[in-house]
Amino acid sequence: MKRESFGSRFGALVAMAGSAVGLGNLWRFPYLVGENGGAAFIIVYILLSFLICLPIFVSEFVIGRRSQKNAYAAFRDLSGGSAWKWIGLVTVIVPLIVLSYYSVIGGWSVEYLLKSITFSFTGTDTLSSMKTMFTDFVSSPWIPLLMHTVFMLVSTLIVMVGIKDGIEKFSKVMMPLLFFMVLAIAIYSLTLPGAGKGVDYLFNPDFSKIDGKACAAALGQAFFSLSLGFGTILTYASYVDKKENIMFQSTATAVSDLMFALIAGVAIMPAVFAFGLNPQSGPGLVFETLPYVFSQMPAGGIVAIVFFVALLVAALTSSISMLEVAVAYLVEEKKFSRTGACAVLFAVCWVVGALCSLSFGPLADFKIAGRSIFDFFDNLSSNVLMTLGSLMTVLFVGWRLKKTDIYDEFTNGGTLSANAKIFGVLWFLIRYVCPLAIIAIFVSGLI
Repeated sequence: MKRESFGSRFGALVAMAGSAVGLGNLWRFPYLVGENGGAAFIIVYILLSFLICLPIFVSEFVIGRRSQKNAYAAFRDLSGGSAWKWIGLVTVIVPLIVLSYYSVIGGWSVEYLLKSITFSFTGTDTLSSMKTMFTDFVSSPWIPLLMHTVFMLVSTLIVMVGIKDGIEKFSKVMMPLLFFMVLAIAIYSLTLPGAGKGVDYLFNPDFSKIDGKACAAALGQAFFSLSLGFGTILTYASYVDKKENIMFQSTATAVSDLMFALIAGVAIMPAVFAFGLNPQSGPGLVFETLPYVFSQMPAGGIVAIVFFVALLVAALTSSISMLEVAVAYLVEEKKFSRTGACAVLFAVCWVVGALCSLSFGPLADFKIAGRSIFDFFDNLSSNVLMTLGSLMTVLFVGWRLKKTDIYDEFTNGGTLSANAKIFGVLWFLIRYVCPLAIIAIFVSGLI
């Protein structure tokens, strides 16, 4: 059977951008900016995104397109069947771990979209009442489970349809829609009285806030947001035509991801400051603080609907890329049908996700290494496995593969002169700078 691929350059680009643009931009980025000093964190984030994460992205792209295989087979075949293949297997497992708890948050976005449609935020007088609403919801055993199920089911059905008719078609429609929805909210947010303080907070740097932990948080966010270190970019790249420009596709995806994160920050922070609220609200910023803001602003009910539609779409574009990594593995290596692979993985992610969801309620007292089930998987994947996966990827490309093969893939057989000119710099970053930077920032985050 002929292996599926993306049908167009635009389709491949929006699918990759969709994998990168997700809850990491709308849910995680704004509260990390709030916790780490605003603009100084953004500057560090931008530098790390292009000096460290873009070369890693290119490395994954090279592995995927060179092999035209799933993540496991890519490492296996390109390494000649050596022990590197086990790194490939890890990159199949990690996105399933991430998807399991990610789908819980995706379920929260489903619930809050329903709340916004029924104007449940309208007339809420205090921030504490909004926090109580969120706490009551996540600690409930059944409703979060139902929403987690709905989110996983939608993600699975999209992937089940296939690459062109499922993932690509969904991304082509939803990614432009997502961009314009968040842009519209940002423009509206800037018109609110007092919004200027939020803009100052985002774009006036205070470098005294930057330390090892802030850098580690910025790198972790960049990994999370760009979907690095857990096979999604590698898998999508394996569906990209050989004539496409790897550097263009990679840079366009990174720039799209960065722009979306900054627009999301502009959409959220000016509104938070306009109502005199604390920007350092942590993960509750999107589900506690913002619903209160929507309840107080003019036309806030409509803005809330648009925002939570955007949040749900962003979550789905990333979740389908995570699921596809393991689907490709089961279909190509274990000879599952695509439908069968999707059904099995739905069951696995649903069970682990259910445990993560219940850790906010009935299983709240159950701890793994001192953390709740949800926090344990989040910390393990975001701060350990994704970082390790990225490190192994650049070591594999920089030290295991032949330089001539990397050059051939990166320049499309020497036909892309601009890529050829920058290859030396890219090679140096992949071989030396990226591994050392990943190790240094990872260690500093532990101290």
